[in-house]
Amino acid sequence: MNSWIICPQRQVQAELRLFCFAYAGGSAWIFRPWAKQLPGSIEVCGIELPGRGKRLVEPAMTDLDTIIQALGPQLLPMLDRPFAFFGHSLGALVAFELCRWLRRTVQLTPCHFWVSAARAPQLPIPLPLMHQLSEQDFISRLKRYQGTPISVLNNLELMTLMLPMLRADFTVLETYAYQPRAPFEFPITGLWGDQDDIVSQAEVAAWQVHTSQFSLESVPGDHFFMQQPLFVQALLPNLITLASQQT
Repeated sequence: MNSWIICPQRQVQAELRLFCFAYAGGSAWIFRPWAKQLPGSIEVCGIELPGRGKRLVEPAMTDLDTIIQALGPQLLPMLDRPFAFFGHSLGALVAFELCRWLRRTVQLTPCHFWVSAARAPQLPIPLPLMHQLSEQDFISRLKRYQGTPISVLNNLELMTLMLPMLRADFTVLETYAYQPRAPFEFPITGLWGDQDDIVSQAEVAAWQVHTSQFSLESVPGDHFFMQQPLFVQALLPNLITLASQQT
């Protein structure tokens, strides 16, 4: 397995591969519990960007095009069976551009794409831009996101280690330049947390312009609802149906 893709539990008989893309600052290992909850017909593969997890010593990337050009070829050997994408927040944007790259270069696309707590790519990023903030203001804004434990945010040693990667991730998100392209033909499901004060329901619904088959689902929780232990159980029926349709 290459360093870009982490599959916590290999499923050699899997009917579907679910590639999972984490939020800003997230590692592929946040999807490890999913692999334990899903049946053997579904193989969970987390995307690990440089600067985190086992790639902590590598410099984090700050440009989405660079990420896609490096990640795309690494993914190709794993596309020997039906696959789906799940992207949360920044992860949805990375997955979206990867879908475009795959369609353009090898004429492959996922059979389903879940965009989770993510503003549609054509929408402007609210000001002020996170990646341009001072360290103190940057950490203050992170507290609003509620995705990083306060104990970590208040730990100077840990934050010194994490800040370059976090700032790089927000640079990727906030310097992205959207270019219109033809919509996809595969289904996209938008997931919105009913207590999310970071991304609105309308901003998730705006993904509908990128596919001929769009649905929007409300999920209990704030911006990081996908971290809830029972979240993947809510996806399970759809995933099992999707896997069974590939046989």
